[in-house]
Amino acid sequence: MLIAFHGRAPRRHALALSVFVALASVAGRASAHITAAPNEGVAGSYFETSFKVPHGCDGASTVAIRVTIPDGVTSVKPQMKPGWTARIATRPVDPPLVGENGATITTTVQSVEWRGGPLPDAFYDRFGLVMKLPATPGRTLFFPVEQTCERGSRAWTEIPAEGADPHALHSPAPFVRVTAPEAAGHVHEH
Repeated sequence: MLIAFHGRAPRRHALALSVFVALASVAGRASAHITAAPNEGVAGSYFETSFKVPHGCDGASTVAIRVTIPDGVTSVKPQMKPGWTARIATRPVDPPLVGENGATITTTVQSVEWRGGPLPDAFYDRFGLVMKLPATPGRTLFFPVEQTCERGSRAWTEIPAEGADPHALHSPAPFVRVTAPEAAGHVHEH
């Protein structure tokens, strides 16, 4: 990029350029990792989110994405995507849970993996899940992701310490905040 300074205010232009570069750097970092969108859902609800894969691994195309499901999340269903196969791995629930219909739940989804594509480095895509969130609000659920490429891989698995900013990590795991249901009768004004 070529930037020319004209006139009597090079300092102001230099300052504006510095601010622009700093903002571009932050924006680039914020969009460089895999994220969940939306990343807030109501406790105890069925919730739909997708994991945005913004790039491959050092220029190589993505061929697989595996999302690990955190404890407390149940009833997980992956999105079917043309050109990709979805595989679900399960784990036992201990102690077993009682579902909404009274049935005993003894297993839940441990991970979902999409394999196929490939998804070229110059493009992005989203991989969706529908799930039932835990009934307790105020939690942040982390979904570690393993990204496999034609050459290499990337682990988006870092979980911040309590109170730390997840965006400050080098390879942060995507997250979903579990919120309280809105008070009955509350009206949104736009």
